[in-house]
Amino acid sequence: MKSIIPIRLIKLDDGFHIFVSAKINRKKASLIIDTGASRSAFDKERIKKFVDKNKFEKHEKLASGIGTNSMKSQITMLDKFQIGKIKLKDYFAILLDFSHVVAAYKQMGVKPIDGVLGSDILKSYNAVIDYGKKKLILTISHS
Repeated sequence: MKSIIPIRLIKLDDGFHIFVSAKINRKKASLIIDTGASRSAFDKERIKKFVDKNKFEKHEKLASGIGTNSMKSQITMLDKFQIGKIKLKDYFAILLDFSHVVAAYKQMGVKPIDGVLGSDILKSYNAVIDYGKKKLILTISHS
């Protein structure tokens, strides 16, 4: 079964960012599709509108990314995380400080993001990004 999810391409200076809507605990969330991110991750401040901060735990591993290899992270469990028809229960979520990204988008007049949709989900569901038709296709296998 395929889940076809609309995407929004936001033009930034010299390129595009790909936005997709999702639901976290039944509330609408805005995510960037980041094919270079090894895992989906969420902003540690913005996630508070979806999850009680008392459910956050320190994560001993340091997250790495472009420009840093020492980003402190936290973890929490998302009871429900949905992208299109893909419904994940008890999703182990990494929480990072995306304040620099949120601030940059605000400066450009772009609504803030709640997180990034990374390779853990994109690979698991054989993601295809169709720029022309502005859609993300995720395939749910029946194995």
